[in-house]
Amino acid sequence: MRWEELDQQPCSMARTLAVIGDKWTLLILRDCFLGVRRFDEFERRLGVTRHLLAARLKKLVEYGVLTRVAYQHKPLREEYRLTEKGLELHPAILALVAWGDRHMADQRGAPVVHVHKGCGKVMEPVTVCSECGERVGARDVEVRLGTGWADAGVLPARSVER
Repeated sequence: MRWEELDQQPCSMARTLAVIGDKWTLLILRDCFLGVRRFDEFERRLGVTRHLLAARLKKLVEYGVLTRVAYQHKPLREEYRLTEKGLELHPAILALVAWGDRHMADQRGAPVVHVHKGCGKVMEPVTVCSECGERVGARDVEVRLGTGWADAGVLPARSVER
């Protein structure tokens, strides 16, 4: 499997990585969820080269994760905003942050906490079954071929053993 061909694979994970599977892209998305919208602010916060940042932002716009919105017309200046498609990445970003808080934080603890606006409590993301509402972990899921599977000569591995 070649990196340039990930978006052609019969695998949703591979296709997703073709769009967001880059450290700078994930950090751009993190900053988007923290309210960053303007190119110069991304550049300042990330310390990334202008060329690399422009390429990553362009790709996110091309795939419909971000959209460019004018905030000034003379001269034209645009900012980047999450689309509905981009907002749907929030659970994945929360899950990565939670994993980092559990396994990568130092003695000071989590750098930020997430507070649910509805109840005002600090929350942790959890995965639940959409049908019964029960919490779901890796060992609670069986993987089966779906209608989108194209015969690629490789079958998915079996589910995680207990």
